Amino acid sequence: MTESIDTLVVGGHVVTVNATRDIIRRGAVAIRGNEIVAVGKQADLEAEFVANETVGGERFVVTPGLVNTHIHITGEPLTRGYVPDDTPFEENVFMWLCPLYSVHTAQEERLSAQLAAVEMLKSGTTTFLEAGTIRFLDEVIDGLVEVGIRGRVGRWIWDLPPEPDVYKQRTDEAIAHLQRQLSEFGSVADGRLGASTILVGHTTASDPLWKAARELATEQGTGMSFHMSPAKLDPEGFVAEFGQRPMVHLAEIGVLADDVAITHCVQIDDQELEIMADAGVSVAHCPTTALKVSYGVTQVGRMPEMMQRGINVGIGTDGNNASNYSDLMRATYLVAGLFKDARQDPQMFPAEMAYEMATIGGAAAMRLQDTIGSLEAGKRADIVVHDTDRPEWRPLLNVVNQLVWSADGRGVHTVFVDGAKVVDDGRMVTIDEADLYARCQRAGEAITARSGLPDKAKWPTY
Repeated sequence: MTESIDTLVVGGHVVTVNATRDIIRRGAVAIRGNEIVAVGKQADLEAEFVANETVGGERFVVTPGLVNTHIHITGEPLTRGYVPDDTPFEENVFMWLCPLYSVHTAQEERLSAQLAAVEMLKSGTTTFLEAGTIRFLDEVIDGLVEVGIRGRVGRWIWDLPPEPDVYKQRTDEAIAHLQRQLSEFGSVADGRLGASTILVGHTTASDPLWKAARELATEQGTGMSFHMSPAKLDPEGFVAEFGQRPMVHLAEIGVLADDVAITHCVQIDDQELEIMADAGVSVAHCPTTALKVSYGVTQVGRMPEMMQRGINVGIGTDGNNASNYSDLMRATYLVAGLFKDARQDPQMFPAEMAYEMATIGGAAAMRLQDTIGSLEAGKRADIVVHDTDRPEWRPLLNVVNQLVWSADGRGVHTVFVDGAKVVDDGRMVTIDEADLYARCQRAGEAITARSGLPDKAKWPTY
Protein backbone atom coordinates (compact mmCIF):
# COMPACT_ATOMS: atom_id res chain seq x y z
CA MET A 1 0.00 0.00 0.00
CA THR A 2 1.38 3.39 -0.99
CA GLU A 3 1.55 6.39 1.31
CA SER A 4 0.56 9.92 0.41
CA ILE A 5 3.17 12.68 0.43
CA ASP A 6 3.15 16.32 -0.59
CA THR A 7 6.16 16.43 -2.90
CA LEU A 8 8.64 14.08 -4.54
CA VAL A 9 11.85 15.87 -5.54
CA VAL A 10 13.66 13.92 -8.26
CA GLY A 11 17.24 14.25 -9.45
CA GLY A 12 19.72 12.54 -11.73
CA HIS A 13 22.02 12.97 -8.72
CA VAL A 14 20.91 13.40 -5.11
CA VAL A 15 23.80 14.66 -2.95
CA THR A 16 22.75 13.70 0.56
CA VAL A 17 25.69 14.81 2.78
CA ASN A 18 24.47 12.07 5.14
CA ALA A 19 26.80 10.21 7.51
CA THR A 20 28.25 8.12 4.69
CA ARG A 21 28.08 11.00 2.17
CA ASP A 22 25.97 8.97 -0.28
CA ILE A 23 25.28 10.32 -3.76
CA ILE A 24 22.25 8.61 -5.28
CA ARG A 25 21.94 8.28 -9.05
CA ARG A 26 18.37 8.68 -10.26
CA GLY A 27 17.36 9.45 -6.70
CA ALA A 28 14.53 11.26 -4.99
CA VAL A 29 13.51 12.95 -1.75
CA ALA A 30 10.01 12.55 -0.32
CA ILE A 31 8.47 15.50 1.56
CA ARG A 32 5.46 15.47 3.84
CA GLY A 33 4.63 18.77 5.51
CA ASN A 34 7.92 20.39 6.50
CA GLU A 35 9.83 17.13 6.85
CA ILE A 36 11.84 14.75 4.71
CA VAL A 37 10.23 11.30 5.11
CA ALA A 38 12.49 9.29 2.80
CA VAL A 39 15.57 9.56 0.57
CA GLY A 40 16.48 6.89 -1.95
CA LYS A 41 16.25 5.62 -5.50
CA GLN A 42 13.52 7.31 -7.51
CA ALA A 43 11.98 4.00 -8.55
CA ASP A 44 11.80 2.78 -4.95
CA LEU A 45 10.19 5.97 -3.66
CA GLU A 46 7.70 6.10 -6.52
CA ALA A 47 6.63 2.56 -5.59
CA GLU A 48 6.25 3.53 -1.92
CA PHE A 49 4.63 6.98 -2.16
CA VAL A 50 1.96 8.83 -4.10
CA ALA A 51 2.98 12.51 -4.42
CA ASN A 52 0.67 15.46 -4.89
CA GLU A 53 3.49 17.05 -6.90
CA THR A 54 6.68 15.79 -8.50
CA VAL A 55 9.47 18.27 -9.29
CA GLY A 56 12.89 17.89 -10.87
CA GLY A 57 14.00 15.12 -13.18
CA GLU A 58 17.04 13.45 -14.70
CA ARG A 59 18.81 16.71 -15.63
CA PHE A 60 18.70 18.08 -12.07
CA VAL A 61 21.06 17.75 -9.09
CA VAL A 62 19.33 17.76 -5.70
CA THR A 63 21.25 18.97 -2.64
CA PRO A 64 20.66 20.19 0.90
CA GLY A 65 20.12 23.91 1.30
CA LEU A 66 23.34 25.76 2.01
CA VAL A 67 23.93 27.37 5.43
CA ASN A 68 25.47 30.86 5.53
CA THR A 69 27.09 31.28 8.95
CA HIS A 70 27.71 35.02 8.70
CA ILE A 71 25.88 37.67 6.70
CA HIS A 72 24.88 41.30 7.26
CA ILE A 73 21.30 41.46 6.04
CA THR A 74 20.89 45.13 7.04
CA GLY A 75 23.17 48.11 6.58
CA GLU A 76 24.89 46.83 3.45
CA PRO A 77 22.54 45.17 0.91
CA LEU A 78 21.06 48.57 0.01
CA THR A 79 24.51 50.22 -0.21
CA ARG A 80 26.21 47.38 -2.07
CA GLY A 81 29.42 48.51 -3.73
CA TYR A 82 29.21 52.15 -2.61
CA VAL A 83 32.22 51.76 -0.30
CA PRO A 84 35.46 52.00 -2.31
CA ASP A 85 37.29 48.70 -2.66
CA ASP A 86 40.66 50.18 -1.71
CA THR A 87 39.92 51.19 1.89
CA PRO A 88 41.84 49.61 4.80
CA PHE A 89 39.90 47.88 7.58
CA GLU A 90 39.58 50.79 10.00
CA GLU A 91 38.50 53.25 7.30
CA ASN A 92 36.12 50.71 5.80
CA VAL A 93 34.33 50.13 9.11
CA PHE A 94 34.41 53.49 10.87
CA MET A 95 34.38 56.05 8.05
CA TRP A 96 32.07 54.21 5.66
CA LEU A 97 30.02 51.34 7.09
CA CYS A 98 28.99 52.83 10.46
CA PRO A 99 27.75 56.11 8.90
CA LEU A 100 25.88 54.23 6.16
CA TYR A 101 24.25 51.89 8.69
CA SER A 102 23.13 54.78 10.87
CA VAL A 103 20.85 56.48 8.34
CA HIS A 104 18.60 53.50 7.51
CA THR A 105 14.93 53.76 8.41
CA ALA A 106 12.86 50.85 9.72
CA GLN A 107 11.31 50.21 6.31
CA GLU A 108 14.71 50.37 4.63
CA GLU A 109 16.08 47.76 7.02
CA ARG A 110 13.05 45.55 6.27
CA LEU A 111 13.66 45.97 2.54
CA SER A 112 17.39 45.33 2.98
CA ALA A 113 16.72 42.06 4.80
CA GLN A 114 14.33 40.94 2.08
CA LEU A 115 16.86 41.68 -0.65
CA ALA A 116 19.53 39.66 1.18
CA ALA A 117 17.10 36.78 1.75
CA VAL A 118 16.04 36.73 -1.90
CA GLU A 119 19.65 36.67 -3.08
CA MET A 120 20.45 33.82 -0.71
CA LEU A 121 17.43 31.73 -1.66
CA LYS A 122 17.89 32.20 -5.41
CA SER A 123 21.51 31.01 -5.09
CA GLY A 124 20.73 28.00 -2.92
CA THR A 125 21.13 29.20 0.67
CA THR A 126 18.16 28.26 2.84
CA THR A 127 19.50 29.14 6.31
CA PHE A 128 21.61 32.01 7.64
CA LEU A 129 23.11 33.33 10.86
CA GLU A 130 22.87 37.09 10.97
CA ALA A 131 25.72 39.41 11.85
CA GLY A 132 23.29 41.76 13.63
CA THR A 133 20.32 43.83 12.53
CA ILE A 134 21.25 47.48 12.94
CA ARG A 135 18.19 48.74 14.83
CA PHE A 136 14.78 47.58 13.61
CA LEU A 137 14.51 43.88 14.42
CA ASP A 138 10.70 43.78 14.47
CA GLU A 139 10.42 45.04 10.91
CA VAL A 140 13.27 42.83 9.72
CA ILE A 141 11.65 39.67 11.10
CA ASP A 142 8.34 40.66 9.51
CA GLY A 143 10.06 41.00 6.13
CA LEU A 144 11.88 37.69 6.47
CA VAL A 145 8.68 35.84 7.33
CA GLU A 146 7.19 37.09 4.07
CA VAL A 147 10.16 35.89 1.99
CA GLY A 148 10.26 32.44 3.62
CA ILE A 149 13.92 31.87 4.53
CA ARG A 150 15.24 30.10 7.64
CA GLY A 151 17.55 32.05 9.94
CA ARG A 152 18.68 33.24 13.33
CA VAL A 153 18.73 36.98 13.89
CA GLY A 154 19.44 39.61 16.52
CA ARG A 155 19.93 43.34 16.68
CA TRP A 156 23.23 45.23 16.84
CA ILE A 157 24.50 44.85 20.44
CA TRP A 158 27.49 46.72 21.85
CA ASP A 159 28.15 49.14 24.71
CA LEU A 160 31.55 50.78 24.22
CA PRO A 161 31.59 52.79 20.95
CA PRO A 162 30.45 56.38 21.62
CA GLU A 163 29.01 57.02 18.16
CA PRO A 164 27.02 57.23 15.98
CA ASP A 165 24.42 58.36 18.50
CA VAL A 166 21.55 56.48 16.83
CA TYR A 167 22.84 53.14 18.07
CA LYS A 168 24.92 54.11 21.06
CA GLN A 169 23.95 51.81 23.98
CA ARG A 170 24.72 51.77 27.68
CA THR A 171 25.51 48.33 29.10
CA ASP A 172 22.08 48.00 30.72
CA GLU A 173 20.39 49.03 27.46
CA ALA A 174 22.40 46.50 25.46
CA ILE A 175 21.48 43.71 27.88
CA ALA A 176 17.83 44.78 27.76
CA HIS A 177 17.87 44.59 23.96
CA LEU A 178 19.18 41.03 24.18
CA GLN A 179 16.60 40.04 26.76
CA ARG A 180 13.74 41.50 24.73
CA GLN A 181 14.64 39.84 21.44
CA LEU A 182 15.14 36.44 23.05
CA SER A 183 11.84 36.77 24.88
CA GLU A 184 9.74 38.11 22.02
CA PHE A 185 11.34 36.41 19.03
CA GLY A 186 12.71 33.14 20.37
CA SER A 187 10.65 31.24 17.80
CA VAL A 188 8.89 32.76 14.78
CA ALA A 189 7.13 31.13 11.81
CA ASP A 190 6.95 27.70 13.49
CA GLY A 191 10.61 27.91 14.45
CA ARG A 192 11.89 28.73 10.99
CA LEU A 193 13.12 32.09 12.32
CA GLY A 194 14.30 32.99 15.77
CA ALA A 195 16.42 35.40 17.77
CA SER A 196 19.90 34.46 18.87
CA THR A 197 22.50 35.92 21.22
CA ILE A 198 24.51 38.01 18.77
CA LEU A 199 27.08 40.65 19.74
CA VAL A 200 29.04 42.87 17.39
CA GLY A 201 32.19 41.61 19.14
CA HIS A 202 35.61 43.01 18.22
CA THR A 203 36.52 45.49 20.99
CA THR A 204 32.98 46.89 21.31
CA ALA A 205 31.71 45.03 24.41
CA SER A 206 32.57 45.52 28.06
CA ASP A 207 33.22 42.47 30.23
CA PRO A 208 29.82 42.85 31.95
CA LEU A 209 28.11 42.72 28.54
CA TRP A 210 30.15 39.69 27.44
CA LYS A 211 29.21 37.88 30.65
CA ALA A 212 25.53 38.82 30.48
CA ALA A 213 25.32 37.64 26.87
CA ARG A 214 27.00 34.38 27.84
CA GLU A 215 24.46 33.82 30.62
CA LEU A 216 21.51 34.58 28.35
CA ALA A 217 22.78 32.25 25.62
CA THR A 218 23.11 29.46 28.16
CA GLU A 219 19.72 30.11 29.78
CA GLN A 220 17.85 30.37 26.49
CA GLY A 221 19.81 27.70 24.61
CA THR A 222 20.31 30.02 21.65
CA GLY A 223 24.01 29.81 21.01
CA MET A 224 26.18 32.89 20.78
CA SER A 225 28.02 34.59 17.92
CA PHE A 226 30.25 37.61 17.33
CA HIS A 227 33.06 39.04 15.18
CA MET A 228 36.66 38.69 16.31
CA SER A 229 40.18 39.24 14.98
CA PRO A 230 39.75 39.76 11.25
CA ALA A 231 42.58 42.31 11.41
CA LYS A 232 45.24 43.28 13.94
CA LEU A 233 43.00 45.89 15.55
CA ASP A 234 41.29 43.37 17.85
CA PRO A 235 44.33 41.57 19.29
CA GLU A 236 46.12 44.89 19.69
CA GLY A 237 43.10 46.35 21.47
CA PHE A 238 42.74 43.40 23.86
CA VAL A 239 46.45 43.35 24.66
CA ALA A 240 46.40 47.08 25.38
CA GLU A 241 43.30 46.78 27.63
CA PHE A 242 43.84 43.43 29.35
CA GLY A 243 47.40 42.33 28.58
CA GLN A 244 45.85 39.29 26.83
CA ARG A 245 44.86 38.36 23.32
CA PRO A 246 41.11 38.08 22.63
CA MET A 247 40.59 34.32 22.94
CA VAL A 248 42.66 34.17 26.11
CA HIS A 249 40.59 36.89 27.74
CA LEU A 250 37.22 35.58 26.54
CA ALA A 251 38.07 32.11 27.82
CA GLU A 252 39.15 33.56 31.16
CA ILE A 253 35.82 35.35 31.67
CA GLY A 254 33.84 32.27 30.64
CA VAL A 255 32.52 33.29 27.22
CA LEU A 256 33.86 30.48 25.04
CA ALA A 257 31.93 27.21 24.81
CA ASP A 258 30.74 24.72 22.22
CA ASP A 259 27.68 26.83 21.38
CA VAL A 260 29.77 29.81 20.23
CA ALA A 261 30.31 30.72 16.56
CA ILE A 262 33.06 33.29 15.97
CA THR A 263 33.40 35.13 12.69
CA HIS A 264 36.75 35.69 10.91
CA CYS A 265 39.46 34.58 13.39
CA VAL A 266 42.22 35.42 10.91
CA GLN A 267 44.67 37.08 13.32
CA ILE A 268 44.96 34.37 15.98
CA ASP A 269 48.08 32.76 17.42
CA ASP A 270 48.90 29.18 18.47
CA GLN A 271 47.68 29.63 22.04
CA GLU A 272 44.37 31.06 20.88
CA LEU A 273 43.85 28.22 18.43
CA GLU A 274 44.34 25.67 21.20
CA ILE A 275 41.93 27.55 23.46
CA MET A 276 39.32 27.59 20.70
CA ALA A 277 39.75 23.88 20.03
CA ASP A 278 39.51 22.99 23.71
CA ALA A 279 36.35 25.09 24.09
CA GLY A 280 34.73 23.49 21.03
CA VAL A 281 33.80 26.77 19.33
CA SER A 282 32.87 27.02 15.66
CA VAL A 283 34.33 29.53 13.21
CA ALA A 284 32.60 31.37 10.35
CA HIS A 285 35.22 31.76 7.63
CA CYS A 286 34.43 34.65 5.24
CA PRO A 287 36.96 34.24 2.42
CA THR A 288 35.81 37.02 0.11
CA THR A 289 35.93 39.63 2.86
CA ALA A 290 39.38 38.47 3.89
CA LEU A 291 40.60 39.04 0.34
CA LYS A 292 38.77 42.29 -0.38
CA VAL A 293 39.59 43.99 2.94
CA SER A 294 43.13 42.55 2.95
CA TYR A 295 43.10 40.67 6.27
CA GLY A 296 46.11 38.57 5.26
CA VAL A 297 44.23 35.27 5.42
CA THR A 298 46.46 33.58 2.86
CA GLN A 299 49.56 34.63 4.81
CA VAL A 300 48.55 34.14 8.45
CA GLY A 301 45.13 32.43 8.36
CA ARG A 302 44.98 29.23 10.42
CA MET A 303 41.92 27.59 8.86
CA PRO A 304 43.80 24.38 7.91
CA GLU A 305 45.08 24.07 11.49
CA MET A 306 41.57 24.72 12.80
CA MET A 307 40.23 21.80 10.77
CA GLN A 308 43.14 19.59 11.84
CA ARG A 309 42.39 20.37 15.51
CA GLY A 310 38.74 19.48 15.04
CA ILE A 311 37.34 23.00 15.10
CA ASN A 312 34.10 23.15 13.12
CA VAL A 313 34.44 25.77 10.35
CA GLY A 314 31.46 27.07 8.40
CA ILE A 315 31.37 29.62 5.58
CA GLY A 316 29.92 33.14 5.52
CA THR A 317 29.49 35.78 2.84
CA ASP A 318 29.58 38.75 5.25
CA GLY A 319 28.44 42.19 4.03
CA ASN A 320 27.74 43.58 0.58
CA ASN A 321 30.56 46.10 0.86
CA ALA A 322 33.09 43.50 1.97
CA SER A 323 32.03 40.51 -0.08
CA ASN A 324 29.49 42.22 -2.35
CA TYR A 325 27.58 38.99 -2.99
CA SER A 326 25.49 36.55 -0.95
CA ASP A 327 25.99 33.50 -3.18
CA LEU A 328 27.51 30.93 -0.83
CA MET A 329 28.50 28.71 -3.77
CA ARG A 330 30.98 31.37 -4.85
CA ALA A 331 32.40 31.61 -1.33
CA THR A 332 32.70 27.81 -1.15
CA TYR A 333 34.78 27.91 -4.34
CA LEU A 334 37.17 30.34 -2.62
CA VAL A 335 37.39 28.17 0.50
CA ALA A 336 38.44 25.24 -1.67
CA GLY A 337 41.12 27.27 -3.44
CA LEU A 338 42.73 29.78 -1.12
CA PHE A 339 44.86 27.49 1.00
CA LYS A 340 45.79 25.20 -1.88
CA ASP A 341 47.72 28.17 -3.20
CA ALA A 342 48.75 29.72 0.12
CA ARG A 343 50.33 26.46 1.33
CA GLN A 344 51.25 25.23 -2.13
CA ASP A 345 49.43 22.01 -1.28
CA PRO A 346 46.64 20.74 -3.57
CA GLN A 347 45.27 18.53 -0.79
CA MET A 348 44.16 21.54 1.26
CA PHE A 349 40.36 21.83 1.46
CA PRO A 350 39.27 19.30 -1.15
CA ALA A 351 35.91 19.95 -2.78
CA GLU A 352 34.15 17.47 -0.52
CA MET A 353 35.40 19.22 2.63
CA ALA A 354 34.46 22.65 1.32
CA TYR A 355 30.94 21.47 0.50
CA GLU A 356 30.58 19.90 3.96
CA MET A 357 31.53 23.27 5.45
CA ALA A 358 28.77 24.96 3.44
CA THR A 359 26.11 22.47 4.53
CA ILE A 360 26.42 20.25 7.60
CA GLY A 361 29.31 22.31 9.00
CA GLY A 362 27.24 25.48 8.83
CA ALA A 363 24.32 23.67 10.45
CA ALA A 364 26.60 22.54 13.29
CA ALA A 365 27.85 26.10 13.82
CA MET A 366 24.21 27.10 14.35
CA ARG A 367 23.51 24.01 16.50
CA LEU A 368 21.01 22.83 13.88
CA GLN A 369 22.86 19.76 12.59
CA ASP A 370 20.04 17.47 13.75
CA THR A 371 17.50 19.57 11.83
CA ILE A 372 19.14 20.72 8.57
CA GLY A 373 22.37 20.46 6.58
CA SER A 374 21.80 17.08 4.90
CA LEU A 375 19.07 15.16 3.09
CA GLU A 376 17.95 12.52 5.59
CA ALA A 377 14.60 11.22 6.80
CA GLY A 378 13.43 13.16 9.83
CA LYS A 379 15.18 16.39 8.91
CA ARG A 380 13.46 19.56 7.72
CA ALA A 381 12.82 19.75 4.00
CA ASP A 382 15.33 22.44 3.02
CA ILE A 383 16.20 21.33 -0.49
CA VAL A 384 17.86 22.89 -3.56
CA VAL A 385 17.40 21.68 -7.13
CA HIS A 386 20.16 22.67 -9.59
CA ASP A 387 19.55 22.70 -13.34
CA THR A 388 22.50 21.10 -15.17
CA ASP A 389 21.37 22.07 -18.66
CA ARG A 390 23.80 24.95 -18.46
CA PRO A 391 27.32 25.34 -19.88
CA GLU A 392 29.05 25.46 -16.48
CA TRP A 393 27.44 22.14 -15.54
CA ARG A 394 28.36 20.15 -18.66
CA PRO A 395 29.73 17.61 -18.93
CA LEU A 396 28.66 16.34 -15.49
CA LEU A 397 31.25 13.73 -14.47
CA ASN A 398 31.94 14.45 -10.77
CA VAL A 399 29.01 16.13 -9.08
CA VAL A 400 30.84 17.49 -6.02
CA ASN A 401 33.62 18.96 -8.15
CA GLN A 402 30.94 20.59 -10.28
CA LEU A 403 29.11 22.03 -7.26
CA VAL A 404 32.28 23.59 -5.82
CA TRP A 405 34.53 24.39 -8.78
CA SER A 406 32.19 24.95 -11.75
CA ALA A 407 28.70 25.91 -10.68
CA ASP A 408 27.33 28.87 -8.79
CA GLY A 409 23.93 30.19 -7.81
CA ARG A 410 22.90 30.90 -11.40
CA GLY A 411 21.98 27.26 -11.88
CA VAL A 412 19.56 27.07 -8.95
CA HIS A 413 16.14 26.14 -10.31
CA THR A 414 13.89 25.25 -7.35
CA VAL A 415 14.25 25.77 -3.59
CA PHE A 416 12.23 24.41 -0.69
CA VAL A 417 12.44 25.75 2.86
CA ASP A 418 10.60 23.82 5.56
CA GLY A 419 8.82 21.92 2.81
CA ALA A 420 7.46 25.06 1.13
CA LYS A 421 8.53 25.98 -2.39
CA VAL A 422 10.04 29.47 -2.32
CA VAL A 423 11.89 29.47 -5.67
CA ASP A 424 10.45 27.90 -8.82
CA ASP A 425 12.20 27.90 -12.20
CA GLY A 426 14.68 30.47 -10.88
CA ARG A 427 12.05 32.97 -9.71
CA MET A 428 10.79 33.79 -6.23
CA VAL A 429 7.35 32.41 -5.37
CA THR A 430 6.78 34.45 -2.22
CA ILE A 431 7.56 37.99 -3.34
CA ASP A 432 7.32 40.22 -6.43
CA GLU A 433 10.94 40.45 -7.55
CA ALA A 434 10.50 43.31 -10.03
CA ASP A 435 8.86 45.48 -7.39
CA LEU A 436 11.51 44.52 -4.82
CA TYR A 437 14.39 45.49 -7.08
CA ALA A 438 12.81 48.82 -8.03
CA ARG A 439 12.27 49.70 -4.37
CA CYS A 440 15.82 48.66 -3.51
CA GLN A 441 17.26 50.93 -6.20
CA ARG A 442 15.32 53.94 -4.91
CA ALA A 443 16.24 53.16 -1.31
CA GLY A 444 19.94 52.72 -2.07
CA GLU A 445 20.09 56.08 -3.81
CA ALA A 446 18.25 57.76 -0.92
CA ILE A 447 20.45 56.18 1.79
CA THR A 448 23.75 57.11 0.16
CA ALA A 449 22.51 60.67 -0.42
CA ARG A 450 21.41 61.04 3.23
CA SER A 451 24.72 59.69 4.50
CA GLY A 452 26.65 62.62 3.02
CA LEU A 453 29.43 60.24 1.98
CA PRO A 454 30.98 61.04 -1.39
CA ASP A 455 30.66 58.91 -4.49
CA LYS A 456 34.22 57.62 -4.91
CA ALA A 457 33.72 55.83 -8.22
CA LYS A 458 36.96 56.36 -10.16
CA TRP A 459 35.57 56.32 -13.67
CA PRO A 460 33.30 59.19 -14.78
CA THR A 461 29.63 58.46 -15.43
CA TYR A 462 27.84 60.65 -17.97
